[in-house]
Amino acid sequence: MIPWGDAMLVSCHDLRFGWDEGDAIVLDSFSVARGERIFVRGPSGSGKSSLLGLLAGVLVPRSGHVRIEETIVSSLSASARDRFRADHIGYVFQQFNLLPYLSVLDNVLLGCAFSLRRQRRAGGSLVVRQEAARLLAALGIGDARMYERRVTELSVGQQQRVAAARALIGGPTLLLADEPTSALDTDARDAFLRLLLLECDRAGAGLVFVSHDIGLARYFDRVVELSGPSQRAAPCAS
Repeated sequence: MIPWGDAMLVSCHDLRFGWDEGDAIVLDSFSVARGERIFVRGPSGSGKSSLLGLLAGVLVPRSGHVRIEETIVSSLSASARDRFRADHIGYVFQQFNLLPYLSVLDNVLLGCAFSLRRQRRAGGSLVVRQEAARLLAALGIGDARMYERRVTELSVGQQQRVAAARALIGGPTLLLADEPTSALDTDARDAFLRLLLLECDRAGAGLVFVSHDIGLARYFDRVVELSGPSQRAAPCAS
C-alpha cells in the first residue's frame, strides 16, 4: 500500500543520459509517489545505477528533467544539487561507502553532518546520537558496545545495516538503494529488507531499490524493468 496515494514525489520525463556519444539510459517517464516502494531491475548495462545517479543529482541528464517534489534537480548547479541531496536524499551504496577510520556511530551521524534540515528532523544536535542508536537497534545492531568500534571490525551484514542507518537518519524524503543485499544469503537478505522497509514506512520515505534479485520484488509496490537504451523502460505491477 502506498501511504500517500497519488501525491507525487519524483517525476522524470524524456530522460536521456550517456557517456560520450551513446545513451546509457532512455526513459520516457519515471515517477515515484510519496511513500511508494519501487523495485528496479534489468541486465548489466541497462542503466540501473545511472538512474539512481540521476535521481540523486550526482549525474545530469543529456536531455529531459528530474523533479523531486517542487524542485527540478537536474536544472540546479552542482553545489545546489549537493545541498539538495544532503537535505532530501538517503543513498545506500552497493559497496556501502563507509569511512573505515570512523566508528559505527560516527558513520551513521554523517547522514546529518552536511544538513541542518536532517539534523533537526533527527531531533536536533542534543539527541541526534540517540536517533542514530535507535536506527542501529531497529536495523539489528542493538549492542551499544559496538557503536564505538571501527566499521572495519564488523561483518558485511553489519556494515550493510550501518550504511542503511546513515541513509535513513534525519528522515530523507527519498531513499535510493543500489544492490545493497547482493553480498547476503537469503535469510539475511530478507531480514534486512523487512527492517529497511519498516524504517522507510516510519520516515514516510519513497524508496527506489535496484537489484538483480527478482525474488525481492514481492516486497515492493511496483517493478520497473530497464532494458537499456535500445528499448524504453517498461513499468509493470509487482
